[in-house]
Amino acid sequence: MSVTQAIETTGLAVEEGPELRRIVWASTIGTIIEWYDFLIYGTAAALVFNKLFFPTLDPLAGTLAAFATYAVGFGARPLGGIIFGHYGDRLGRKTMLMLTMLIMGVGTFLIGCLPTYGQIGIWAPVVLVALRVLQGIGVGGEWGGAVLMVIEHAPPGKRGLYGSLVQIGFPAGIAASTGTFLLLTMLPETSFLGWGWRVPFLISAVLVAVGLFIRLRIAETPAFEKLQDHENVAPVPLAALIANHKRELLISIGLKVSEVAWVYIMTVFIIAYGASIGLPKPLILNSILVAALLEFVTMPLFGWASDKVGRRAMFIAGSLASAACAFAVFALLDTKNPMVVMLSIAVIVSLTHAMMFGPEAAYLPELFGTKTRYTGCSVGCQVAAAVSGGLAPVVATGLLGWTGVTWPISVYLVILAGVSLVSALASTETRDLNLLRP
Repeated sequence: MSVTQAIETTGLAVEEGPELRRIVWASTIGTIIEWYDFLIYGTAAALVFNKLFFPTLDPLAGTLAAFATYAVGFGARPLGGIIFGHYGDRLGRKTMLMLTMLIMGVGTFLIGCLPTYGQIGIWAPVVLVALRVLQGIGVGGEWGGAVLMVIEHAPPGKRGLYGSLVQIGFPAGIAASTGTFLLLTMLPETSFLGWGWRVPFLISAVLVAVGLFIRLRIAETPAFEKLQDHENVAPVPLAALIANHKRELLISIGLKVSEVAWVYIMTVFIIAYGASIGLPKPLILNSILVAALLEFVTMPLFGWASDKVGRRAMFIAGSLASAACAFAVFALLDTKNPMVVMLSIAVIVSLTHAMMFGPEAAYLPELFGTKTRYTGCSVGCQVAAAVSGGLAPVVATGLLGWTGVTWPISVYLVILAGVSLVSALASTETRDLNLLRP
């Protein structure tokens, strides 16, 4: 029997039961911690970094500079995807997940210790950018490993559902980071700017220790073990990916560009935009918190639906919904009605993000074989995040500052939705593909 036949005919080692639940739980908890670490930076960038690290700039320029340092982390994410994808495809998924969590934890904790511009001058933003790069490298390698730990253990026909449970780590990270800052904004402004903003970064050390302990207890995936047993590991996964799977790589990038832009528009840019039109800061933060909590329900629902109707169908629907929401979102926010604002943010986040992000944990990895799966899904996801996600708040802030109106931002979001729609139409359906293939 050939290696290909051996892999394709071997069943998954883990059935539904306590072992699979433990793997899902460990992956999800670790992912929550990683996303918390990465996302608290965005909230801090919108709230305080312009004042503490760029105080010599005018408010608009300071906000743009703060969002630019935020985007730097996204620029580093493809590098993390390449590095950890390479070793994840050669050495295994579990070890890489331990390393990414440690890297992310160190970077986040050190941001909490960082002196401000008023204390060390220009070195403050320089070191801030360096630590943000470290965060980006960590999260760039995290996502691919976390979803593979689950979907390569999951039973056929339920990969969308189980993968979406790991994706809950993202809204949970948003809820944790936003909720923490929401509590801290109740402090007097001098206390918040003096020490309060550091608290979310410093408590990361405790969370990372918990996450490392949990991840030590999970096993390597059966798909990778079978590949390793047959000594069929790719020597250079990125080279094999580019040589054999360029089309799939381009499709994976295109699939993600819309939802990743939307979620950072709705959780980062929206804070600054709300302040510019006179919306109370607690209203925006509470609305983002409600949106994140709603995704706890909608994300697994959409993941489950992708097992029934297909990943491709969910992405087509999500792309169309995103285009429809692009102009509606600002009109609804401009009503300044608290209930309308909260419901709009909550519902639009689910329609533009959860509908695609939930099934994505299965869809992107299913595009690639086991030999290049970690590298393929990581690079595809992280390149899209760098091009679209990290730049979205910068582009939106720049367009608003340049034109004074929101319709150019809406056009930008419609174009990104169109890219994801074309990518979904160009893709094949993957839900029924055998995941145990080289």
